[in-house]
Amino acid sequence: MNQKIKGLLGTILSLTLLLAGCSAPAANIDSSKDKINVVATTTMLADLSTVIGGERVAVDGLMGPGIDPHLYQASAGDVALMQKADVVVYNGLHLEGKMGEIFENLTEQGSTVICIEDGLDESQLLAWEDNSSVHDPHIWFDVSLWKAAAKTVADGLAQADPDGKADYEASLDAYLKELDETDTYIRNRAAELPEAQRVLVTAHDAFQYFGKAYGFEVRGLQGISTDAEAGTADVSDLANFIVERQIKAIFVESSVPPKTIEALQAAVKAKGFDVAIGGELYSDSLGDADSGADTYLLTVKANIDTIVDALK
Repeated sequence: MNQKIKGLLGTILSLTLLLAGCSAPAANIDSSKDKINVVATTTMLADLSTVIGGERVAVDGLMGPGIDPHLYQASAGDVALMQKADVVVYNGLHLEGKMGEIFENLTEQGSTVICIEDGLDESQLLAWEDNSSVHDPHIWFDVSLWKAAAKTVADGLAQADPDGKADYEASLDAYLKELDETDTYIRNRAAELPEAQRVLVTAHDAFQYFGKAYGFEVRGLQGISTDAEAGTADVSDLANFIVERQIKAIFVESSVPPKTIEALQAAVKAKGFDVAIGGELYSDSLGDADSGADTYLLTVKANIDTIVDALK
């Protein structure tokens, strides 16, 4: 984009935020209100904010189930919702790749913004493909990193709402125990597979943190961002890998159209080997209300169950 045009758009957005009125800074939040209004970008963060905030918060999620955050573009209504919020929670690490300038402007205008990236230890982050200076944003697939995210949200809410600090800390302590139990569940299920069978092939490269934490070799047809298109060579190379390793199943994702994995399955078949589509994994979104996987805890358990049952 022409730099002058980009600068003009940034100026317009800044003026829009200023004229519309931004969220009050943390110290000025009205303690007489019934709820602290929180806006979270992804379904994972909306769930986390609800768990930690409990009865003290009212949470709005920008992205519904099945929405791809890599491609999401905020509407005027989304911007207005964030302007009015007491707290805005987002992932960072370029997950919400088309919204970065909005978060910058909200912060500059004095809104209370919680960025999960800020609470993570950089040494635990994985590189975004070959770019070592940019990190993979899919941190929720490692439960230990989601524990850090939970602490970041609890700290941010306590700063925005000091009267609720004890409540947020109690919610955090209870949730950390549930996360530890979930981590153990995932490890126990993964251990049901021989090491040679722990190969996870998915629609896009969202599961590297999962692979590192739980001992799986991971291959994604598309790159870390779904902005990247899979080419013919990518399909052919991955098909050769599946045939060579005699992999039993590959997986579609809830937030990515299934056509790429179906094309991969067809390419494998053309090479004389049948690979099953082992089921649908939740990658960049939780499940909907009818899925039985509409919370983070339920989603990561559903994923490991689907993976292990299909690869056995």
